[in-house]
Amino acid sequence: MNRKFRQSFVYIGVLIVLASIVVPFLWLVISSVSTRIQLTTVPLKWVPEVLNLKNYQEMLVAETGVNASLKIGLRNSVVVAVSATLFCLFAGSLAAYAFTRLRFRGKNVLFSFILLSQVMPMIVLIIPIYIIMNRLGLLNTLLSLVLADCAFVLPLVIWLMRSYFSSIPWSLEEMARIDGCSRFGTIFRIILPLSKPGLAASGIFAFIIAWNEFFSALILSSTTRSKTISVVISEYSSKVGVDYVAMAAAGVVASIPPVLLAIVFQRYIVQGLTAGSVKG
Repeated sequence: MNRKFRQSFVYIGVLIVLASIVVPFLWLVISSVSTRIQLTTVPLKWVPEVLNLKNYQEMLVAETGVNASLKIGLRNSVVVAVSATLFCLFAGSLAAYAFTRLRFRGKNVLFSFILLSQVMPMIVLIIPIYIIMNRLGLLNTLLSLVLADCAFVLPLVIWLMRSYFSSIPWSLEEMARIDGCSRFGTIFRIILPLSKPGLAASGIFAFIIAWNEFFSALILSSTTRSKTISVVISEYSSKVGVDYVAMAAAGVVASIPPVLLAIVFQRYIVQGLTAGSVKG
């Protein structure tokens, strides 16, 4: 009886968590294909009588206004998120290997400082970052957004990959070195191929963080050519009011890339996060 009660309690908890995740996104999709009148109807209608695809059509054909900026913002977000993810995976993997395999003075202290940067919120560092980007002449450029994202994504990648590298046996690397493989050859031919689940998990987390970053993009970009999609979506709110339907449609479009990545690579996410907890 106690076992059945515990299982029932677990299932209820899982359903509550699942509902808290799915229901808001479901309402976002419903709002994007509804009209303002349907959204304010009492009692609330979960399924609109007529699908309103006007906002999606305007996103495709609009040449001026916020909908036109949305296409530019979507392109900028892809460039920034992909660039930051690739750089962080490359640099983070090398740094994680150094922290895992090499011995040097102050290694633990340096790693602690790297993790400390994860605790500091963006609002604390945004002013120094703004001053640096301004002096380098990088304001309103995609490069400034990539560098700002890397400053916060790179420590996470180093931490995740360090845990994963720790689970790879030293013997594999030693045998490769005995056979004449250099250290870099060992990294790129042995360590990284065995770390695909960890790289996938780190890459997905890095992409999602860079894709969803709003505050730094809002401060560092003020032109249409440099704004990301998260900043463009905020522009649907004006002094006149908020276009909830158009904002919902833009939100659906913005959520498609990270959702697809999570669905396609969900197996690697689980493997990448759990493998580091077991050392070989």
